[in-house]
Amino acid sequence: MPHEEYYERNLPHWYPEGRTIFITCRLYGSLPQSLSQRLLSNKKTPGQQFVQFDRNLDQANYGPRWLEESQIAELVVASLQKGSAELNHYSLRSFVVMANHVHLLIDPQAPLSTIMKGLKGATARSANKLLGRTGKSFWQDESFDHWVRDEAEEQKVRHYIETNPVKAGLVDRAEDWPWSSAKK
Repeated sequence: MPHEEYYERNLPHWYPEGRTIFITCRLYGSLPQSLSQRLLSNKKTPGQQFVQFDRNLDQANYGPRWLEESQIAELVVASLQKGSAELNHYSLRSFVVMANHVHLLIDPQAPLSTIMKGLKGATARSANKLLGRTGKSFWQDESFDHWVRDEAEEQKVRHYIETNPVKAGLVDRAEDWPWSSAKK
């Protein structure tokens, strides 16, 4: 079991041991830098900042949308499943791959820095190869994360993740989105 971790960059990152973690990773350049700076500098809580970021990401009006390409979305899903089933880095509770970001809910069994480095590194190399890109950033360096406080919040987060494609107007039912744990 990993130990408790804490560090700060633009956002605080705190991972208490034994807690479920909600993580959002976005593509490099998926939001204008001016918008990112404005959202981070306002007086809102990290949770309120996340909601503003996510609303903008769901619109996917800026930057790359590489994750909407089925080959790339499928390699991200395969990497998420491998991290859980083969590498035993975490238990994967819920996930969704959107056009420019990924939400996941995990129970870490390795340090989160190891999990994220493995997930982002492997998918970036494979996706950049498919896209014919070399030596370019694929993922935004910093991810948003939040540790889940209780079972009720976990259910709320799982619902949030799996209904993200519905809220974004991509499908009518969560189970119809092909790159999600809600898919039947």
